[in-house]
Amino acid sequence: MKTTLPAVGQVSNLPVHSRQVENLPHESTVFVLDDEPAVRDSLRDLLESEHYQVRTFDSPKQFLQTATSKPNTCLILDLKMPEINGLDVLQEVMRKKPKLPTIVLTAYAEVPAVVSAMKSGAVNLLEKPCSDQQLLTAVRDALAQSEQRREPPAGTESVSAKLNKLSQREREILKELVAGQNVKQIAMQLGTSPNTVRNQRGSIVEKMEANSMADLVRMVLEAG
Repeated sequence: MKTTLPAVGQVSNLPVHSRQVENLPHESTVFVLDDEPAVRDSLRDLLESEHYQVRTFDSPKQFLQTATSKPNTCLILDLKMPEINGLDVLQEVMRKKPKLPTIVLTAYAEVPAVVSAMKSGAVNLLEKPCSDQQLLTAVRDALAQSEQRREPPAGTESVSAKLNKLSQREREILKELVAGQNVKQIAMQLGTSPNTVRNQRGSIVEKMEANSMADLVRMVLEAG
């Protein structure tokens, strides 16, 4: 039984007219690809409460055949699918719909999975259970990228400046993290303890001003 998203879909009891209405999305469509009906329904309820148009799919084949990647669209993809690996689905989405920003959901956001998802083209990765606010923020960010996927990434220079703040050892650890190595593997390779690597990883995230490992990997990949 897969982990569901208990935090998602807990829509506010306030009536719609009492919520803040500024900057509500217009004509924005969010695709949801998940094999579990309860998750699809929960995500639909949450997103429609924020005035998004929502289309749900229970199979990758159905999604790839019918969904479009026009501006103001994004995809929420469950990494664990019963018939096909979620990363394989993500790679196929990026091949057929390269301009469609994709948010990946996973119950196990370990470093190799994060790196693989980001390298495969995901714009964000959220670990289940995530809060409504985390999901909505990720959706807004993805939609903001939907018209700019082929433009040169902004902020490359600032990322380079942040990279220059790292020590030589921190750069070595960051290189291994982006390569998909976990903490124990890095510690063994560098001849140090896992706790030391964890502490240095925390320092890297802080210096890079990253919100998560997924954000850190994205920054490094975009900076080249």
